[in-house]
Amino acid sequence: MVRSGLERHVVGRVIADVEVFHARAVRRHLAGAEHFAALLTGREIRAACRRGKYLWFPLDSGDVLLAHLGMSGQLLVLPPSAPGGPHLRARMRFADEGSELRFVDQRTFGGLDVEPLVPALNVPESVRHIARDPFDPAFDDAAFATALRRRRTGLKRALLDQTLVSGIGNIYADEALWRARLHWARPTATMTRPQIARVLAAAREVMTGALAQGGTSFDALYVDVDGESGYFDRSLEVYGRRDLPCSRCGSPIRRDEFMNRSSFSCPTCQRRPRRAHF
Repeated sequence: MVRSGLERHVVGRVIADVEVFHARAVRRHLAGAEHFAALLTGREIRAACRRGKYLWFPLDSGDVLLAHLGMSGQLLVLPPSAPGGPHLRARMRFADEGSELRFVDQRTFGGLDVEPLVPALNVPESVRHIARDPFDPAFDDAAFATALRRRRTGLKRALLDQTLVSGIGNIYADEALWRARLHWARPTATMTRPQIARVLAAAREVMTGALAQGGTSFDALYVDVDGESGYFDRSLEVYGRRDLPCSRCGSPIRRDEFMNRSSFSCPTCQRRPRRAHF
């Protein structure tokens, strides 16, 4: 959702000037804010790419503008007249004087950088450890199945492991596992290839549905590049639905503690395994 929106709004535009309002926003750029701005000024954005929480924009200089969104980071395309707000960390104005690109981050865990691509991989150095997402044309389903079975962990932990697969996240993992009728604690070593294929297909279905509805928004931190909330939360089957009836069997949805977060499942449709990995 974010990548495609940015692609529509910024690709082909030339950055006229850059303002950094908070030093932490560019802490990954060790040469400092002025050097960061100098590398971007006058450069044309050629594409918009994503893996996990990393977004990057190849420039006509051969470098990339890299953004890590952290817990609360957002890249928004807004009119220059739009209010800045207390969490505006940096902004880029374009030569055509239309909308501008803003980096907003409430918790300042995210950040921006300018760095070169790794030629053999065609990704920035900071992103080389992040796996492809299930929509990437080069995503290898068979290789993913082999790697998942070797992980010796719980199924949901594996889906959230970005060295295996990126882009799924906590909410979409719960929704995909419900569709696949598999429990989040199922040991990966016991998964069959058809079951893994079922989970991947379910993840793609969930993510496709979310993209079509603008994403999943629960508060002001979850909006698209235009600042608009998504509506996929209205289509959720298990996430956030504790004690509400499962739409498939009527059993009350269960909530479990999971990695300092929550995991939601149907106790009937998604039977807990005898040997569970937590």
